[in-house]
Amino acid sequence: MTRYVLARLGQAVLVLWAAFTISFVILFLLPSDPVSMAADAAGQGVAVDQAALEQLRARYGLDQSVWVQYWTSLTNALRGDFGTSISTGQSVTDAIFSALPSTLVLATTGLVLAVLFGVSIAFFATYTRKRWIANLLFSLPPLGVAVPTFWVGLILLQLFSFRLHIFPAFGDKGFATVILPAITLAIPTGAVIAQVLTTSLQSTLRSPHVETAYAKGASRWRVQTRHALRLASIPAFTIAGVLVGTLLAGSVVVETVFSRAGVGRLTQTSVMAQDTPVVQGVVVFASLAFALVNLAVDLFYPLIDPRIISAKASDTAKSQSESSTDLEPAHV
Repeated sequence: MTRYVLARLGQAVLVLWAAFTISFVILFLLPSDPVSMAADAAGQGVAVDQAALEQLRARYGLDQSVWVQYWTSLTNALRGDFGTSISTGQSVTDAIFSALPSTLVLATTGLVLAVLFGVSIAFFATYTRKRWIANLLFSLPPLGVAVPTFWVGLILLQLFSFRLHIFPAFGDKGFATVILPAITLAIPTGAVIAQVLTTSLQSTLRSPHVETAYAKGASRWRVQTRHALRLASIPAFTIAGVLVGTLLAGSVVVETVFSRAGVGRLTQTSVMAQDTPVVQGVVVFASLAFALVNLAVDLFYPLIDPRIISAKASDTAKSQSESSTDLEPAHV
């Protein structure tokens, strides 16, 4: 178990380093100058004193070589320091953490709704005996994946805010402002959960242990809830990292549509201004969330199915046995 945990921790560290390095290279290769853009914030093309620009570049370390910039940024990031925003002068860490609560509320609510939406569709699509209901439920996940997120948000705004006046259209004050953005965010995420879980449930329901449960007199509801759903949920847990990426990527669009001041909105404004320290900080933060969720899922696997650890231990022992056999001298 210790080796299993250490291997997953090593993978998480590698993911964070790769995300930091790739984002640094891409941002460094951008043709525009973020300092010049920040100095001409109004976008009027006003001439700025070159000496002042050079001072700003020196202040942010942009006058150093690429290797010096990379090493300085990496060592500072290891201490939790991602520099200062070129546009606002605010600490990148403070900017992210000030926008984080709004995004956490939105992402958590969206994930809960997505799980309820996805599990319900998958469960009842494989449970019902009526073919037309099953076909209807099977058709919903592909539709949820295909529909653009911004279009769903605009439709919900038009219907529930502007016409029915049930939910507020914009802002992030109060739980009522979270409902429509969370539903918008939950639709594509829940559709992915439904697709994966439906396929897994169909396969699990054909397995021998399910047939044995039926032979012992278990009801259809008990078999599906107690015997099939637990094992079928393992592939759904596997895509947790993808779901985190979907939620973070979707928050950029959703928070822009609904005018919410979160990490997604911060990302959008920073990209538009090419505020490279903030963009890189957000990328590393998103990668950290991705790595932590995947690590938690990997550690949660043995609780769902202890055979995973046993299989890995068996494979390791087998490979070690084969290696030792290869090293033995041949007997004539």
